[in-house]
Amino acid sequence: MHESLSIRVTTYALLAIFVFLVAVPLFWMVATALKSNKDLYEDFSYLPTRPTLQHFVRVITREDLLTNIRNSFVVATTTTAVTVVVSAFAAFSIVRYRYWGREWVGRLILFKYLLPTAMLFIPLYTIVVAMGLGNTLKSLMLTYLSFTVPFCTWMLMGYFRSIPPELEEHAMVDGCSKIGALFRILFPLSAPGIVASAIFSFTLAWNEFLLALVFTSDHTTMTIPIKLSMMVVGDQYIWGQLMAGAVLASVPIAILYFLAQRFVVQGLAAGAVKG
Repeated sequence: MHESLSIRVTTYALLAIFVFLVAVPLFWMVATALKSNKDLYEDFSYLPTRPTLQHFVRVITREDLLTNIRNSFVVATTTTAVTVVVSAFAAFSIVRYRYWGREWVGRLILFKYLLPTAMLFIPLYTIVVAMGLGNTLKSLMLTYLSFTVPFCTWMLMGYFRSIPPELEEHAMVDGCSKIGALFRILFPLSAPGIVASAIFSFTLAWNEFLLALVFTSDHTTMTIPIKLSMMVVGDQYIWGQLMAGAVLASVPIAILYFLAQRFVVQGLAAGAVKG
């Protein structure tokens, strides 16, 4: 009894510390975005004494931040759609088919995901320039697949292994082809894992910085992480506008995770246990 109580207290204490570490930066970001310049630089206070939306208005009207949010959304959505299709078929092939070297293919996929982007942006840049896609959103859609596809493939491999292959065999006995069993049995049962991989793919593409910095050079093609970094001029940090931009950039991801949190938990749990 005492041991279980102590474990419970320790667990809740660690959770409280974790929530505090996550909540304080979020609170500080929102509070700073709502403060006036006087509250920020003259009469400093932890809470906004005169809440204002002036920083949000400025980043939308002067900085045209909505254009960059739209760019990020288009790139992340397209990348996610292609990633889910490619990763689902790749994971199915590795998990369900028997052929020489499939285990090594799975290991190479994981190894590719673990490679840092800094090692790849030079050859990727050479390919992008050769294809005439420099300073376009298409270059980001193409190159982002280099890290989203390996991650989602590895994640879906673990989820597919959690589903008994006998279910597909029974469907084929009833007249389904291998592809028919894939679409009628495996994919519907794997919906939580597929949705979870799509969400993580979207998040990776939304937050990516290095490749977007290398491949885009003007305001019309910049994604939101690059635009926020460009709002820092020299050693001048316009904290109100920076935090307002950060809040706006966080809203789509927050909404996405709020709507699909159940699928994220199910997908990660199954992939982790059976992978």
